[in-house]
Amino acid sequence: MALTRTEQRNKNALGLDEKSPEDVLRLLHEAQLEAAASVARARDSIAKASLLAADTLASGGRLAYAAAGSSGLMAMADALELPGTYGIAPDRVVILLAGGVASLSRLAGTYEDDVNQASSDIAAAGLMAGDCLIAISASGTTPYALAAIDEAKKRGLKIISIANNPDVPMFEKADVAIALETPAEMVAGSTRMGAGTAQKIALNLLSTLMAIRLGHVHDGYMVNLVADNIKLRERAARIVSAISACDMGDAAKLLEASGGSVKSAILLAAGATSAANASKLLESNQQRLRPALSELKESHGSR
Repeated sequence: MALTRTEQRNKNALGLDEKSPEDVLRLLHEAQLEAAASVARARDSIAKASLLAADTLASGGRLAYAAAGSSGLMAMADALELPGTYGIAPDRVVILLAGGVASLSRLAGTYEDDVNQASSDIAAAGLMAGDCLIAISASGTTPYALAAIDEAKKRGLKIISIANNPDVPMFEKADVAIALETPAEMVAGSTRMGAGTAQKIALNLLSTLMAIRLGHVHDGYMVNLVADNIKLRERAARIVSAISACDMGDAAKLLEASGGSVKSAILLAAGATSAANASKLLESNQQRLRPALSELKESHGSR
């Protein structure tokens, strides 16, 4: 049986262990760049997936990630950032990792074969119709990911599947299939390298476009961040200052008046009469700052 691309050896790896450190690093770097470039061919699918994920969250559903091994680490890295960066409630994001917490200290290979755990993880999370599952596997054949998809499909979830091989079982039940056709690895089968790099980029693109669709990004600023430390409180003030063209001192006062909400602080700077008024403007505009600012400007102009 022919090896899938993720199990093949990169043609440039012959004699790799005999080369100079400089040549080894050059070849490894070039392979990473080639893997990253593969994401471009999947942009249409990533765009469709981001719309599906955004619609899920906008409709009150939850976004779940299911994966094993290195793919699981890529999933975790993406999912754990969503609440802090974009203000998405933590209970709206679910992480299902083969092996659970134990796999964070030892990525044992046996975990990815546990199909019963996948089914029970979906059930224990209470996932149901209206939710969306992002399943990730470099090979596209990982038993844990496939079982998670099967259980999720039975429960009426929408499915986004991400794999690094084309035409794999993971894509058969997917609403959106994202094929990241990365080159063979420089260390055959070590998919934490090129495949993992492409997965991380694809997830970055998917979740960032999702956040933009949800109105959590304005002119390149994360206007829905949770400012829960010194660095992020300073960042929040800089964002308010930049968008509202006010100084940092005034920005800090506006944030205090808005209860820490960057969007509301910007609306206060633009003339909203109170934090409550700013909240109502955001609510009537699906939490999108730009149309809320336009509505506020029009209301001032009509007076």
